[in-house]
Amino acid sequence: MDHQTMNEVNEYLVMIFNEVLSIEEEAISRSEFSDLSVKEMHTIEAIGLSGDLNSAQVAKCLDITPGTLTVSIQNLVKKGYVNRVKSETDRRVVKLALTKRGKLIYRLHHKFHMRMVEESLTGFDPEEAQVLIRGLRNLHEFLNDLKNQQRKE
Repeated sequence: MDHQTMNEVNEYLVMIFNEVLSIEEEAISRSEFSDLSVKEMHTIEAIGLSGDLNSAQVAKCLDITPGTLTVSIQNLVKKGYVNRVKSETDRRVVKLALTKRGKLIYRLHHKFHMRMVEESLTGFDPEEAQVLIRGLRNLHEFLNDLKNQQRKE
């Protein structure tokens, strides 16, 4: 791969990362959900609509410690976005579920992400979309490998 192409891809990756974060922060701060941080929004996103995940599963999904998640969940419960639901069959098991308000912000956030995907694939034929997916998968695998290496050090 030539140097110019690699620089251009790098510039776009950095710009996109920063723009997505900035847009998410701005959208949340101007909405009826202004009491949420972007990190809390991503916690809501990880919990999702299933209501079938426990804290350990959500922490793993977010790649944070259970202790860090506990603080975030306590705040989201207080703010009315998340409920802790005890299993009826095993009272030791506690699942995390979104409240009506949590589901609403989840759907709005998901809609924003789907718009981003739709716009980025505009004009692509199926083969081109698969090339993009392959590149994104390669990047994802590289980042996971790097993260795992850092943890071993």
